[in-house]
Amino acid sequence: MTSSPETSDWGERADALQSALTSSFRSRLARGRYRRLARPRLLGAHGFDYWWIANLVEARLDAVDRGDAALAPPAAEAFEYARRRSRGLVVDYFDDMGWMALAALRLGRLDDATKLWEEIVGSAWNDTHGPSACWRRQQPTYKNAPTNGLLALLSLRLHAATGAERYLTTGHEALAWLDSTLRLPSGVLVDGIDRSGDGRVDTGWVFSYNQGLYVGALVEEFDRTGDATRLEEAARTASAYLALAAPDGVIRGEEARPGPGGGDAGLFKGVFVRYLVRLVLRMPKGSERERLRAWIDSSTEAMWLSLRRPRMLAVDTWEPCATDLEPRRGPVFLSTQLSAVIGAEARALLSGSAEPA
Repeated sequence: MTSSPETSDWGERADALQSALTSSFRSRLARGRYRRLARPRLLGAHGFDYWWIANLVEARLDAVDRGDAALAPPAAEAFEYARRRSRGLVVDYFDDMGWMALAALRLGRLDDATKLWEEIVGSAWNDTHGPSACWRRQQPTYKNAPTNGLLALLSLRLHAATGAERYLTTGHEALAWLDSTLRLPSGVLVDGIDRSGDGRVDTGWVFSYNQGLYVGALVEEFDRTGDATRLEEAARTASAYLALAAPDGVIRGEEARPGPGGGDAGLFKGVFVRYLVRLVLRMPKGSERERLRAWIDSSTEAMWLSLRRPRMLAVDTWEPCATDLEPRRGPVFLSTQLSAVIGAEARALLSGSAEPA
């Protein structure tokens, strides 16, 4: 895999970021293992973040889909490392298992994806605050957008893979719950309900990846049913979120603070861009499509310009001229790098696709 770091071709840019993921994060201690922090950091560099690895598997498979077959073995190795480290893939967090099930399905591991889906539905689904899945075993009444967005997306993809109606039914039900419980009149999704055991909705928690998963599930529902209103609702959510969170074109405020950035929030923007691209690819020509396409173009270009050269390491806020440069001198988290890789792969997919008629 070779490319110029200053190329304007998004396939080559994605290659450069995939190479940086390998050179700065892949561990030399165990097959399939990745560091939490880029080299040369040692302190705290070797933790295990289950859902980050699920997204790493998908990021590698994005490159495979683009034609780089050499990244198929590293994707499978990372998945198997996660299986070993988690002692069988089943964990306490149901959203984490949703991420891993999506990765399993893309790897062709239908048995693993089905096992994880059955664990989520069998252990997380209950009627508190409406039929839906809880976040983790220890909080059966706390329901949130990532868990149910992932369950909707996974269920609809399992329906596509198997034809089983139970998956389609669960996908519809999870989306209906998000619509009725966590979606504001504007179209934006808030994060969850009953996090503190008081029944309150977290109206102040609005994250990009929640919008992305919801958009992705609506796009998947459109693919299953042909209902064009699903695309319209997805576009309404994406546009409303960007108007709220990125009025000047830059998503800010999700970085982990206090501290050096990274953390789970480092991955949020990449997830949003991945599913926003899939929406734009299906939208008919029009001003809303062009606005969303323009944001993807400008945001991913800013991400590219903000990379720490020559190692091509990512920063948390995708803007090339940030006034606070301290995060650029701190550690780079695997989550933050993955967000950039996913964003670049999504932009490459968009750039290589024909415009709608």
